Amino acid sequence: MASPETGVLAARARALAVLRIRSTALAVALLPAAVAVVLLAGRATGHLGAGTGWDLARWITGGLAVVSLLLAALVAVVVARARPALSPSVPISEKSAPDLYRLVRDLADRLEVPAPSAIALTPDCDSWLEDRTHRAHGPPRRSGGPAGGERRVPEAPVLVIGSPFLWWMRVAELRALLAPVVAGTGPSSHPDIAAARRFIRGLDAAVAVAARARRPVRDLPLRFVGRVARLLLRAGREHATIMERAVATAASERAQTVDYGLRIVAQEQVGLAYAGWDRLLTRVALPAWRMGRWPSRLDAGVVSALTELSRRDRLADGFASRLGERPACDLLEEPGAIDRAASLLAARLFHGGPAEPGPDWSPVGWNQYPEEVVDRKWRLEAARLHRVLDNLPATALPAPPPAPAAPAHEPASAAPPLSYARTAARTPRDRPAERPPADEPSLSPSADEPSLSLPADEPSLGPPAADRRDEPQPAPAPGPTLARVIDRLAQGESAGDLVAARLGAEVEREEREEAARQAARGTSQQDAALGVAWGDGMAEGGLPLFPLQPPRTGRELLADHVTAMVCCAAVDTAGAAPGLDWLDGPALLVDGARRADLGRPVLSLVDDGDAEPLRGWLTTIGVRPEKPVRLV
Repeated sequence: MASPETGVLAARARALAVLRIRSTALAVALLPAAVAVVLLAGRATGHLGAGTGWDLARWITGGLAVVSLLLAALVAVVVARARPALSPSVPISEKSAPDLYRLVRDLADRLEVPAPSAIALTPDCDSWLEDRTHRAHGPPRRSGGPAGGERRVPEAPVLVIGSPFLWWMRVAELRALLAPVVAGTGPSSHPDIAAARRFIRGLDAAVAVAARARRPVRDLPLRFVGRVARLLLRAGREHATIMERAVATAASERAQTVDYGLRIVAQEQVGLAYAGWDRLLTRVALPAWRMGRWPSRLDAGVVSALTELSRRDRLADGFASRLGERPACDLLEEPGAIDRAASLLAARLFHGGPAEPGPDWSPVGWNQYPEEVVDRKWRLEAARLHRVLDNLPATALPAPPPAPAAPAHEPASAAPPLSYARTAARTPRDRPAERPPADEPSLSPSADEPSLSLPADEPSLGPPAADRRDEPQPAPAPGPTLARVIDRLAQGESAGDLVAARLGAEVEREEREEAARQAARGTSQQDAALGVAWGDGMAEGGLPLFPLQPPRTGRELLADHVTAMVCCAAVDTAGAAPGLDWLDGPALLVDGARRADLGRPVLSLVDDGDAEPLRGWLTTIGVRPEKPVRLV
């Protein structure tokens, strides 16, 4: 087994190769000036001729020297002033987490490496060291020199810890997990490795600055700097990659002596935490973010999600039994406040929400999530679906099939009953539609709905239907009912395609408006004022930095909205209730139990136009599709 020193030596060799590339670039920039100096010195000493050719050579080399020095100075200034990108994180002061700082320092002492200069949390399932010694990221620490002056002191990197680890892992597991990360401060303190990293990070930041150049003439110098920086990055890419691998290898070898057996168990927890965190963000947090609400206890929610996962998945069986041990979040003085800050940053990164709470961006607790997020989400989507149906042209749907010829003893012009979708209601073709007996429930509108029947004091039937054939028949006003949606989509796949297209256009319009509002209210300057630094190029492309889901297709949007409409009808007419599933997000609860069998009937209606599976499901639950639902 190789020693840690072997890895450090390999990393230093690659760091020197990176620094040689920097020296080569500097030598190329100074070469014209050196030639000009030689020519001028030769003319002054008489060793070189004084003819016209030599004078022309001196002028040409002198001009090239001035241009090369100006360009080299330009590149050096941009690289030096560019701010390297930082991982957005929540800084943790020693006052707010003394036990956590003590654990990290004890770990560094056992590993015989410098302790990290600070600790920060990030809403991700990963941990790393980050160099934040650039002058743009904060004033460097200084100490008095021998002559009473001040000199820069190398500062150790910052330890960035994934916030889900603190809530899910136990204290011993966290210490074992952080051992190889903290061990990386040893190689990071080497002067050659630190200089090579600063050079690479400066070039990367310069490329980001040049990428923002949009004006063709005024930004021409920045474009030149970008080309030079990319050229140097390509030249040093392989050396930098091997250097980082050697640093990681050295850190891993040094950490072998600290909690090696426990680290294997901790690595298993990392995979489990990542799975639960991903499901929590995409299934639970994302619906709330889209509605302008952000769950304020995401890290506490990941514990519930992983506990539920361990209950369902036999591969994770036994992981929940660890919850009786001391969690790592006990190392924080105020875990609730830190969880709130990390949750707000997660919404900023993965959804692009505002940098701070406001009237349209308020927190929500897990107890209020079913009523304030799930129920409202369903009703907002149901309202959007009915707006799309209202705006569809009347000719969008195919005409209903012609009714069979009426018997001779019946009026031939008897109009078929109308449904909420303004189409003929389905009745058996072997017999005409007739009024239900008095002891059977009627499908006509109830007393609290608009009715088309005549008042009691008017003539019961009026003139025969044959005498009223030319009179316009008043169509029932389509209300927000599930029957209207089912009738619309059950007429064929073309009807579903049209509704899906209109629905996709409506959602895209709303997303553009929301993106414009976010661009107006959320900037990197506001983040810097709140203590979240991005660096050049980190957030220039807009937020979110890491979108959680790709854009949904029109069919997927239609299925989601039909599901929301069914859930609204179930809540309003069948006594169901909105609920929260920690792994699947919004859930429909019937008699206190989650119903997870709604997806297939909805897809049959949306994809095939077959409404019978959904009607059977509604009958089983006891949902009345003809009753209006409450919308937002």
